[in-house]
Amino acid sequence: APAALGRGVLPAAVWGILLLTASVEAQRGRKKVVHVLEGESGSVVVQTAPGQVVSHRGGTIVLPCRYHYEAAAHGHDGVRLKWTKVVDPLAFADVFVALGPQHRAFGSYRGRAELQNDGPGDASLVLRNVTLQDYGRYECEVTNELEDDAGMVKLDLEGVVFPYHPRGGRYKLTFAEAQRACAEQDGILASAEQLHAAWRDGLDWCNAGWLRDGSVQYPVSQPREPCGGLSGSGSAGAGGGANGGVRNYGYRHNAEERYDAFCFTSNLPGRVFFLKPLRPVPFAGAARACAARGASVAKVGQLFAAWKLQLLDRCTAGWLADGSARYPIVNPRARCGGLRPGVRSLGFPDASRRLFGVYCYRAPGAPDPAPGGWGWGWAGGGGWAGGARDPAAWTPLRV
Repeated sequence: APAALGRGVLPAAVWGILLLTASVEAQRGRKKVVHVLEGESGSVVVQTAPGQVVSHRGGTIVLPCRYHYEAAAHGHDGVRLKWTKVVDPLAFADVFVALGPQHRAFGSYRGRAELQNDGPGDASLVLRNVTLQDYGRYECEVTNELEDDAGMVKLDLEGVVFPYHPRGGRYKLTFAEAQRACAEQDGILASAEQLHAAWRDGLDWCNAGWLRDGSVQYPVSQPREPCGGLSGSGSAGAGGGANGGVRNYGYRHNAEERYDAFCFTSNLPGRVFFLKPLRPVPFAGAARACAARGASVAKVGQLFAAWKLQLLDRCTAGWLADGSARYPIVNPRARCGGLRPGVRSLGFPDASRRLFGVYCYRAPGAPDPAPGGWGWGWAGGGGWAGGARDPAAWTPLRV
């Protein structure tokens, strides 16, 4: 941090940069005092973690931040500690503020955020039950009277990026609709950094989709003419060229232009399992079949998380909550849809089509009314999961 370099030894050019920084901070409406006087001013210096800290959904993470004074005579009384989240380059959302014994968390951080309080000079924030929306950059600001300094912490999440389009077809989503579509499938719009990391892990998808920053991009691991050409000229982003890359359309009109979405999801708090009913079920019967097992039909993001993070491997297509049919493959093998791991998709079959099974999601703590290896139906016959009989009357039957 420039403030840590010491006063009286910086060249004039550096002081000019510091003054410019102060001007930019003032323009965006955030107080930032930069001291340029020589001598022991006693200004506060904030230090945060280099790089990023990594957690997962449901986890607990510490966002590290410490501060000290250039003059040892200063104490820590009367110091205000403030954490904010960067929601876009010129907008911040309040997370947590502390002044002496008075502490307050804001919005969705209430009940989840608190100071670590690991001795004098510790402004680190403990964040519990991490959510997908917590991903991003946070600013730690320390203020003492008229002096302040701030540092940034990047919170990353372990997870998986997945492409998504609804039943209506490809390139049907505005930016706001893409945000809603990801949320409905247990995810959020992926960031450009998350998409680039997924491309490095082998994600190959030849359809452009919205990202969190309003840009439209797509990853190509296997270069080919329909996906930007072998050279990538004119469309390649990071890593472009003969080795593929992330093609970038730039920032698009988010209310008028329509694309697919790249969603991101993280650790799954519950469990996804494949339910093999006694007879194939249409989509309407899938929800009743899962409900009989104390579960709901799995969302697309939940299936991707189970595949990536819980190594769910099943070479049988099943219904998902959006009406699509998919199946997860961890160990590629013959007749299971290709030579690479992934979640295979059969698209959106006719809802009346009787598929053999359904992927269900059971939340943590939900009861399992049927032991493993059992199905559900009516003793004495009479159909399965699609008739008019009351599901409460179902009894466990051996599959």
